[in-house]
Amino acid sequence: MDKHFTPLDLRPEQGESTPRAVAVLATDPEGDAVIPPHTHRRGQLIHAISGVMLVSAAAGSWVVPTGRGVWVPGGMEHQIRMAGEVRMRTVFVEPGMRADLGRHCRVIQVGELLRTLIVTAAALPLDYAPGGRDERVMELMLDEIEAAPALALHVPMPRHARLAVLCEELVRDPALPATLDDWALRLHMNPRTLARLFQRETGMNFGAWCRQARLLLSLPKLAGGASILEVALSHGYESPSAFTAMFRRTLGVPPSVYLRRDYLA
Repeated sequence: MDKHFTPLDLRPEQGESTPRAVAVLATDPEGDAVIPPHTHRRGQLIHAISGVMLVSAAAGSWVVPTGRGVWVPGGMEHQIRMAGEVRMRTVFVEPGMRADLGRHCRVIQVGELLRTLIVTAAALPLDYAPGGRDERVMELMLDEIEAAPALALHVPMPRHARLAVLCEELVRDPALPATLDDWALRLHMNPRTLARLFQRETGMNFGAWCRQARLLLSLPKLAGGASILEVALSHGYESPSAFTAMFRRTLGVPPSVYLRRDYLA
């Protein structure tokens, strides 16, 4: 994420202060942009109609490519970086509306029905009449968000302060070399101690975490039009074939297929 991002001045309170319990706002920034760290009283589903977003919070980073969405509970500070031609639709949900929406971030698959409901809801007035068709659209939209499958597009961050510093370095620059022995030396730990700490803090072993972080952080650059060669080398892979093999193993398809609009629809 080494490009310059333009800060966006948004007015999310429009989705918070509406008299209705659910509201949808549309945001179509020009070029790469960032929404600085902030919080919302309401929970929100952040959906990418196009482009790729990286949503970061203390607990980790969630990659949101086209056709996906990330649920962010109310009160959680987060930042959003956008890459490519991003068209963002945000569903704001009043606390207590649906207990099953959860208190933790998660990326979900946005199927055709849910996408249509979100686009339809974004065109409704914020003070839509209760008890009619507009309210039923909102209710069905929440049903679909609850039912949507979660996706493994998460880079968990440790709470251990010194380990978190090293993880954040890799997130900022995925091309940095990283080995368990080197990190153990920097942290003045035995490598086995670090391996146990890493597993306990993130739920993943060191190697798996590095591969997951580098792969998911490559999606914004791919969406921005960078070549597979450029992305592979800037994210710590020795060759495009190595990157493509890991991409296919993790996400099921090669990068050229994954970013196609008809695949993500």
